[in-house]
Amino acid sequence: MGAPSTGDGDDGPIASINVTPMVDLTLVLLIIFMVAAPLLASASSIKVNLPKAVTAETSAPSPLTLTLTRQPSGEPRLYANGQPTDEAALRTLVGRLVAKDRDLQAIISADEGVDYGRVMRLVDLVKSVGVAKFALSTERKL
Repeated sequence: MGAPSTGDGDDGPIASINVTPMVDLTLVLLIIFMVAAPLLASASSIKVNLPKAVTAETSAPSPLTLTLTRQPSGEPRLYANGQPTDEAALRTLVGRLVAKDRDLQAIISADEGVDYGRVMRLVDLVKSVGVAKFALSTERKL
């Protein structure tokens, strides 16, 4: 009566959980995210052909990144923190950021083909609003 059955096939319900499908699904999702992450990160970035320099250094991230891109029309396009802008809106944005942080650093990226005078006009605009520190982005020359 109390002895276990050895050949009936009716041993009762199996109470263990099979984790193999869950591990398979997790690994597939991990691979999908690993492939998709670089594509999503590069999709929102602005393409700029930065000048190359042997002495290029990395700088700390800043809440103010300015980008000048070369357009086919000849007039460069200005972006502030990845969003298209103009000089008037930039003055307002920089004024707000300087009010929050007096030690704000601006990081300026300009396409190689953008006129030097246009870059200096942007530097002058940023300095006139109160930013004392700025960095010019370059790529490391190999």
